[in-house]
Amino acid sequence: MGLFKSKFLKVYGFPIAVLLAIIIGSLWGNMLGEDASIFKPFGDIFLNLMFTLVVPLVFFTISSSIANMIDLKRLGKIMGYSLIVFVITCIIAAVVMVLAVKIVDPVGSSNILIDNNVVTESVGIGEQIVSTLTVSDFSQILSRKNMLPMVIFSILFGIGVSCLGESGKKLSNILDSISKALMKVVKIIMYYAPIGLCAYFMNLVGTFGLSLVEGYLRSFILYTTVGIIYYLVFYSLYAFISAGKLGVKQFFKNILNPTSVALATQSSLATLPTNLDAAKEIGISKDIREVSMSVGTSMNMHGSVMGAILKIAFLFSVFGREFSGLDTYLIAILISVLSGVVMSGIPSGGLIGEMLIVSMYSFPPGAFLIISTIGIIIDAPATAINVVGNPVSAMLVSRLVEGKNWLKKKFSC
Repeated sequence: MGLFKSKFLKVYGFPIAVLLAIIIGSLWGNMLGEDASIFKPFGDIFLNLMFTLVVPLVFFTISSSIANMIDLKRLGKIMGYSLIVFVITCIIAAVVMVLAVKIVDPVGSSNILIDNNVVTESVGIGEQIVSTLTVSDFSQILSRKNMLPMVIFSILFGIGVSCLGESGKKLSNILDSISKALMKVVKIIMYYAPIGLCAYFMNLVGTFGLSLVEGYLRSFILYTTVGIIYYLVFYSLYAFISAGKLGVKQFFKNILNPTSVALATQSSLATLPTNLDAAKEIGISKDIREVSMSVGTSMNMHGSVMGAILKIAFLFSVFGREFSGLDTYLIAILISVLSGVVMSGIPSGGLIGEMLIVSMYSFPPGAFLIISTIGIIIDAPATAINVVGNPVSAMLVSRLVEGKNWLKKKFSC
């Protein structure tokens, strides 16, 4: 019993502390009303500490990950098909959540409206693409307002270091060490998170009432509902495409254990051994399951993609913007796929994805804490969707690599 409590607290201790801090701050803020603003500086301290870290964190984590990456050419056909499957299925997950938030507003009729104070100018699509992806001066990359150019520069720098070969090994090790040091700093700052978030939500609820908390509950219900539908319908569809009725049968026969472990641990990495065992029982070849699923654990995050769309739609509602228009949808899908395929594979990728959302849509700094709370709330169901997406993606890769009857051949042997 003591061991169970120890494991439970290790997995859920910090999220519970954060959620309790938010609840206490919200209730206290509701009682104090506008007087709760005196606690705002304590929330701002946490926010400023996180924003101070974001630029070096993005650069060193991404560049070190790329610089230390294994040679993808060695992975050949399996890796190539895996990446194609990851991107396509993540785009589908993003589109599903876009449709969901258009049907059901994640905030609803809670009447939350925070002034954004952003004046937008009408610019052509070409100019918008250029300004979104690049900056005209290196110094501008050092601002958190230009996150995507920073991400692109970091990737290019990492590739450059990797191309140096043996002579770039020392630089690669330095980048990796700084990246690890910054992650330690993040952990240190996160000890202050319950206090900072309690103070921040005290001020927020004191100013706007409990409507925001109602919005979080509504978002959790929406995400969980859409997640269950995606799990049952789309994963069944992918399994059927990969190996017909036999594929669906084998998939659901073996996937409940990884789902349970994912919900319990809230960690895709911790679920990998269970997931690999399930893939073996499904009938996926050893090389395909080990390559595709090992990479997929950090690069195939359907749940994270759906969560990113929900966060974007939530902020649009909170800040009184209209979540509509093809350009808005395309940018949202791009950001969500970056979060689920590219950034999830690097340390603190979720944090960087949230910063990217705030930066790309020019939301004020406080928006970061609003959506990071959503990330905590939906973590368990999102992890389950992420985890289960890996064996079904490996099934699709098997279909592409080994042919239409790959699973029938396994069971006929």
